Amino acid sequence: VFPPKGKKRKIFTVYYPEEKLTIPIAYRGRPVLVQREDGKEKCVACGLCERICPALAISIVGGERQRGNDMERYPVTYILDMSRCVYCGLCEEVCPHEAIVMSDEYVGLAEYDRNNMIYPKEKLLIPVAKLINRIEYVRKIYGKANYTNNLNSKSEILNSKQ
Repeated sequence: VFPPKGKKRKIFTVYYPEEKLTIPIAYRGRPVLVQREDGKEKCVACGLCERICPALAISIVGGERQRGNDMERYPVTYILDMSRCVYCGLCEEVCPHEAIVMSDEYVGLAEYDRNNMIYPKEKLLIPVAKLINRIEYVRKIYGKANYTNNLNSKSEILNSKQ
């Protein structure tokens, strides 16, 4: 507990909120939805994150819309109840389309009113460009075939349409 004789301890205090910590890439903050370049969500409303969530914090209602000549599934509503979320990261791990990732956000996660902790889809969408480092980390640590065989570089992540 005590430093060796003649040495001083390094100061560890961070004067929050004036100073912010540098968050490691493995940090699991608030789950967010990845927004494609065209402004639409990457989520295809498969419901895997909803089913695997141990806290039952995710609620999805899926629908279909026209995308070119094809029909595309998307979440009509996607609700995340942060008052129930346990930040386990299972939703991120199970998602086959890299549509939900754990962000590095730690500011503003506490509220006085529980109703403010219910996030609709619009509040969860974050552009893919801001999440590139986390997406690459997820691919590396989970090492799934759909992560390693498909899009590997940052430019390919940005240009992906799915």
